[in-house]
Amino acid sequence: MAIRDYCNSNVVCCEPDAPISEVASLMRKHHVGDVVVVANQQEGQQIPIGILTDRDILVETIALDVEARLFTASDLMSSPVTTVHEAAGISETLGIMRGKRIRRIPVVDKAGALIGMVTTDDLLNLLSVELSMLAGLVAEQTIKEERMRK
Repeated sequence: MAIRDYCNSNVVCCEPDAPISEVASLMRKHHVGDVVVVANQQEGQQIPIGILTDRDILVETIALDVEARLFTASDLMSSPVTTVHEAAGISETLGIMRGKRIRRIPVVDKAGALIGMVTTDDLLNLLSVELSMLAGLVAEQTIKEERMRK
């Protein structure tokens, strides 16, 4: 199954020139730990150019006792941003994430426009549900076998 079927389409985004205080406010308002920094293209498509996490803000400003208000999203974002194509499978997506050692990855269409975000938490929840269903099938099969053999 394609990763587009599992990604969250409600991605919090900002422009590269957004002040860090605005980015932090977006994170707080939407209860997220990351914001995708986008460049708006023709036809309103948002092209991911970076990603900024709460950890980036903490490590690059507060930990260094530097005024956060001096920075914009483009100053602190991780770039280039690693993305995954919407048609990629779960295994391929996990492989990219593991290879790059990242916990979240924007999902893009063939034009590179943002369509969603997938996180390790999302994938862990998905896989745990599927494993639970598989375990239930095994248990049910044993019960069925016992009933048939009585």
